[in-house]
Amino acid sequence: MSDSLLAYRAEFPIVDRVTYLVSNSLGAMPRAVPDRLAEYAASWNERGVRAWADRWWSMPLTVGDEIAPLLGAGPGEVAMFPNVTLAQAAVLSALDYTPPRDTIVMTGLDFPSVRYVYDQLAARLGARIVSVPSDDGIGIDIERVLAAIDERTRLVAVSHVLFRSAYILDVDAICRRAHDAGALVSLDAFHSVGVMPVDVRASGVDFLTGGVLKRLCGGPGGAFLYVSPRVRDALEPALTGWQAHARPFAFELEMEYGHGASRWLNGTPVVPALYAALEGPRIVRQAGIEAIRAKSVRQTARLVSLADAHGWPVNAPRDPARRGGTVAFDVPNGYAVAQALLARDILVDYRPDAGIRVAPHFYTDDREIDDAVQAMESILESGAWQRFAGKSSVVT
Repeated sequence: MSDSLLAYRAEFPIVDRVTYLVSNSLGAMPRAVPDRLAEYAASWNERGVRAWADRWWSMPLTVGDEIAPLLGAGPGEVAMFPNVTLAQAAVLSALDYTPPRDTIVMTGLDFPSVRYVYDQLAARLGARIVSVPSDDGIGIDIERVLAAIDERTRLVAVSHVLFRSAYILDVDAICRRAHDAGALVSLDAFHSVGVMPVDVRASGVDFLTGGVLKRLCGGPGGAFLYVSPRVRDALEPALTGWQAHARPFAFELEMEYGHGASRWLNGTPVVPALYAALEGPRIVRQAGIEAIRAKSVRQTARLVSLADAHGWPVNAPRDPARRGGTVAFDVPNGYAVAQALLARDILVDYRPDAGIRVAPHFYTDDREIDDAVQAMESILESGAWQRFAGKSSVVT
């Protein structure tokens, strides 16, 4: 089968050295990233403190503009953060939870780091959390989510694509129900942006967070926050800093929020990470998100078929309309098998209650999928996994 997206493999040098099937954890590095980081170093070295006025100070918004088209957002509507946890905390801190609007609706399968900040801050802010459980550990019954949203709900804070199973929640239905009930929606789109279409205008979502770490191939330290213009200037995040001030260089002690996306920023930005974040989103836009999604559906379907052929349980949705870009294989001795794959330069990761997560991307050759599954079979049949049995788990 002809695959025009393979032309982009040349942009990612690591794929010539290893089988890279871990883009749900860390996307492959674009070959131009060292040049961007060299630009940062040269700017610091040659311009010194003047680099702030040249470019650095505005980068949380200019880099956000590179990502905005992948969200269906406009220029000046996306602000960069060091990580999604802080971006979600900014959202959480911007709302009041005075009864009767004192409830935050989440799910039992949201990413733990986001749950930690919500669980720790909610009670201190006077909010209570209602968590919708999963029946099977793979998906969340959308009707139960919708039923949990009522006149007490202030915020619905859920994942677009669940990190363990790649299950896609029906965001449009959630936004409709939440807005009908007078609530707002904060969407963690870390596992959707860059591998499937996302449109903040069509869904009407109020807040959306994500990062360039994974499918956008931008490395660590580059997360982003979109806030709908409908609510953006009416809210005042308590998690804030001098970049959010209307006149930051006046160094006034009293906070006066700026306007637009900048009012959601906080302290001094992580400038090197913003340089590194530039290239990946540009390549993804060039490749085309519709084409990337079509290839992802095809390749994840192949993974499910191969798992079925081997009799391995799959912790991922069968329906491609509900399946993101990852398939988790629940093979025996999964952690040890994953380590054996890594030792063979087949890069995957392992998550408890999910298994070995295999995440092809637009630069993945179909043959690499077949080879990875054959390697799993070989490792299991030969007992090569035993070399790694009992070793402590290190997150990859």
